[in-house]
Amino acid sequence: MLIRKATLDDVQKLVEFNQAMAQETEGKSLDRETLTAGVETLIKRPEYGFYMVAEQNNTIAAGLLITYEWSDWRNKLFWWIQSVYVTPQFRRQGLYSALYRQVQEMAESAGNVCGFRLYVEKENINAQQTYQALGMSECEYFMYQNK
Repeated sequence: MLIRKATLDDVQKLVEFNQAMAQETEGKSLDRETLTAGVETLIKRPEYGFYMVAEQNNTIAAGLLITYEWSDWRNKLFWWIQSVYVTPQFRRQGLYSALYRQVQEMAESAGNVCGFRLYVEKENINAQQTYQALGMSECEYFMYQNK
């Protein structure tokens, strides 16, 4: 298994992952053109964050996105884990755990990260169990948005 930062060469695979994840978790179809532009923009603008991918047998089998949130209370960053996707045939093989451990090491090296946050669908019990097994816990906040 190889864990690495994504590059522009990975855009189409990340777009596929995002489309599949949106369909699986929320029953949503994402506009491919908009999504492609969004993935490309993030890779070209590292101040927004970065994607990580996991390769298994020379195939990109999983990915996740890290974006940043400044905490004035802590004078450090939270890294938000987003767009997590593991290809079905590679699930339950430790790819997400490997990605998460790599991101933890990167955060420790950065020195300005105070923690990780993510959101998960309320019905996605498997994902919640995975996150809990890695030491994450449900926080005391509700999430709101204005569409």
